Amino acid sequence: MTTGLPSTTVPSTAATPAPQVSLSADEARRIALRAQGLLGAPDRRAGVRGMLRQLGAVQLDTISVLARSHELVPFARLGPVGRQAVESAYWSDSHSFEYWSHAACVLPIEEWPHFAFRRRAFRDRGHRWHRMQDREGSCAAVRDRLRSEGPLTTAGLGGGRNGGEWWDWSESKIAVEWLLDIGEVVVTERRGWKRVYDLAERAVPEALFHDELDDHECLRRLVTQAGAALGVATRADLADYHRLKAEQVDAVLADTGLVPVEVQGWPRPGWADPAALESTPRGRHRTTLLSPFDSLIWDRPRTERLFGFIHRLEAYVPKPKRVHGYFAMPLLAGGKLVGRVDPAREGTTLVARQLSLESTKAVEPMARALGEAASWVGCDAVRVERCDPEELRPRLRTALDELGL
Repeated sequence: MTTGLPSTTVPSTAATPAPQVSLSADEARRIALRAQGLLGAPDRRAGVRGMLRQLGAVQLDTISVLARSHELVPFARLGPVGRQAVESAYWSDSHSFEYWSHAACVLPIEEWPHFAFRRRAFRDRGHRWHRMQDREGSCAAVRDRLRSEGPLTTAGLGGGRNGGEWWDWSESKIAVEWLLDIGEVVVTERRGWKRVYDLAERAVPEALFHDELDDHECLRRLVTQAGAALGVATRADLADYHRLKAEQVDAVLADTGLVPVEVQGWPRPGWADPAALESTPRGRHRTTLLSPFDSLIWDRPRTERLFGFIHRLEAYVPKPKRVHGYFAMPLLAGGKLVGRVDPAREGTTLVARQLSLESTKAVEPMARALGEAASWVGCDAVRVERCDPEELRPRLRTALDELGL
């Protein structure tokens, strides 16, 4: 998805230092799973907010099949958390905000100061996609409305479009999005999937409402956070997490405390969170379906490198050309990606429009994952339309029957 993020040029630093630690591919995979909250006992007391702090960013997307992606991410880690409880955890009591990170993401409110570099870059560039006919007047009108009336959606500000295509934004929509980009306005929640805007000075806690960190310090903190959320990563992985440039990562890596490592089979040097190297990843593996926008797998080259699993979102691929379906969700089981399913809902039936399994060992985990997902969204039956390989269908059906589905 194109976000129109501005670029910031940062000079590159010296060559990568020699690795201090050697990791096997399996060790790297397990470190990554633990860092993402998918290996070991989940911290249910910290809940959704704790998960958000651990990940540092949860991507938002319009597609809703089982649920929206920002709901699927905590479901994958914490189990069937109530969907309203998820929304409340994100959006109440100034615990988070929405901004441009990997894409449009929910971010912990503590990260507000760290995105000052991006807000400054927008200001320097002067626009994102659209230009206003009367910037000063339009922005002043939005500020005045928010100041006098409180948080508003685009509709409340006068409407988002001029009547044409989705990109044909109204002047008030361009203005409020520009004020969001530069940090004068913040998204405080999504209501019916519409952004709710408020003045940042009112919504962001006073202690965090500043742009005092220089670009180097912002980038250092974001790369450090990405390293902790990934566990072990290449430079490209670190850059992708918050959509930074390679030279931006290079400029701060030496100051992050991340440890240079060598990972068996990786063609590029790696960097590990030092805390991730202190103990061997142990504990229960989560069996679950993953949103294609889950931060464990949103970076497709990294997913292939870690799991030997090629996955592509096909929602925007013409239907006849799709291989695995509109919103194929990978199945995580035993710390590996062992299948995928393209789900839908018909009343109280979860429909697996297209399902694929890597081996017979994936049958029972797929049945359990489908059962948990069905129960979470209020379904009491599962119907499988296409199964690949077809010869595994009877085993899968038996496993689903045993679960009462």
